Amino acid sequence: MNGNFQGKAGIITGAAGGIGSATARRLSAEGAQLLLVDRNEVALKTLVDEIRALGGECDFAVADVSEDASVQAYVAQASNTFDRIDFFFNNAGIEGPMCSVLTFQEADFDKVIAVNLKGVFLGMRYVLPIMVKQGFGSIVNTGSIASARGLAGSIAYTAAKHAVLGMVRTGAADLAGTNVRLNCVMPGMVDTPMLRKIIHETFDGDLNKGLKGMGSVSPMHRVAQPEEIAAGVVFLLSDDASFINGVALPIDGGTLATIPYNG
Repeated sequence: MNGNFQGKAGIITGAAGGIGSATARRLSAEGAQLLLVDRNEVALKTLVDEIRALGGECDFAVADVSEDASVQAYVAQASNTFDRIDFFFNNAGIEGPMCSVLTFQEADFDKVIAVNLKGVFLGMRYVLPIMVKQGFGSIVNTGSIASARGLAGSIAYTAAKHAVLGMVRTGAADLAGTNVRLNCVMPGMVDTPMLRKIIHETFDGDLNKGLKGMGSVSPMHRVAQPEEIAAGVVFLLSDDASFINGVALPIDGGTLATIPYNG
């Protein structure tokens, strides 16, 4: 690792998940100080212990990103601990039920929107004023290939991810002249606990069949590993991406570029 984040500090939400934890490990290895945020306290503490054992500097906050007070608290913790927020990986999300719009329940819709859309907005809402005041900062939101096209059986997830892309583009325009950058990544199918849960529900628990089936939508003929998504996130957060703003970066093995998703 090249140490691009020496002396820098930031926040990762959804830190205990597949993409979040891979990004935390990568950023820590490059010298970043981290506040790791997740609602899963056990998994979060395990990750923190792992990073600290390797010499990394990190703290943690157990939080519900869909609750205003909870978001304010983790942002204040980061600001007070580090006295700055250089970067923010606004990553927390849930998949929701896999079912048709004909049977999707209102309560499930509200829950997915609360985490995947409202949670992203609230994170931006409280981190951005700090970044604007300090005169620098970089945020990466987690979108999805579902930010760019429909995915059958995931009406709430797709709606939220479309909106995340809209917030990135609008937010970048709102932040003109502030030296704060706002981008998002659009992962395709990634081998994470979230994807494995979907495979369990839709491929009768056959993991190999599920990974092969999910990977078949990409011309790479495989799903991504979390570390491959983390590499794109870390690049966008870094000074190497200093003139990249308002961008949605597909990290999908070419899925959006070449193969229409057929549901």
